[in-house]
Amino acid sequence: MRTIRISFVFLLLLVCQTGIAQTVQSRFILTSDGVRLHYLEAGRRHAHTILFVPGWTMPAWVYGPQITYFARSYHVIALDPRGQGESEAPPTGYEPNRRAQDIAEVIANAGGRRPVVVVGWSLGVLDTLAYVRKYGDARLAGLVLIDNSVGEDPPPAPHRYQRSAPVPHDIYMRRFVRSMFRKPQPEEYIESLTEAALRTPEFASAELLAYPVPRSYWREAIYSTLKPILYAVRPGFAGQAENLTRRHPSAESVVFADAGHALFIDEAARFNATMEDFIHRRIWP
Repeated sequence: MRTIRISFVFLLLLVCQTGIAQTVQSRFILTSDGVRLHYLEAGRRHAHTILFVPGWTMPAWVYGPQITYFARSYHVIALDPRGQGESEAPPTGYEPNRRAQDIAEVIANAGGRRPVVVVGWSLGVLDTLAYVRKYGDARLAGLVLIDNSVGEDPPPAPHRYQRSAPVPHDIYMRRFVRSMFRKPQPEEYIESLTEAALRTPEFASAELLAYPVPRSYWREAIYSTLKPILYAVRPGFAGQAENLTRRHPSAESVVFADAGHALFIDEAARFNATMEDFIHRRIWP
């Protein structure tokens, strides 16, 4: 029943955003450590590939407006990272190196022969930079990094999986999902997104917010590549965006002042147009 409900909401979101529903295929790969990863695929398989990596506990279908929009011209893949969405939730692997390897294996299996654009949001930013740190940029055409620190200055406020008072995990996650949006979202959509977030085991949720590396790890990763980078953030990361674009020769940034953390949902039309313009100007003219 849960899968049917999520699929219905996902399809409804695509229709509401675009007026049409692209054909979206549900696929799986088996990783080198035996974990079954799920991803969504849409668009023309022989076109340039865009890979979307979601944030903490989020499913691939959170990128609904982007999947439909970019599938018109590109080959689109949206990953359910291990422990998220419809992917298997193993007891291990919730750390940067393994998450980076998962991305590498998805690119190798489904990304085609040409370099791909990787879009990472929130925790997906860190997973994407971990991929760059571990594997380099030979398979990358460019990066789109959404609303998380990239190790630049000024540092963000400390963020840990902590609560000021004991709160049951399900209540905490429900509050978290609602907090991602500034614009009103359909209640059915919020409920389905919450159900998807609760699929990530509680122990994994905590491990994913406690990556054992210093901030310099992410900064060194982003400055190790000269591939085009679009950094889309809210005002809290505007200082990092300014420093990144000033110091990195291939980076540009945009600030979404009136959106929540899920800015690509709150301002889907603006985000899609910004990303499409970036791709046309800097990556695939």
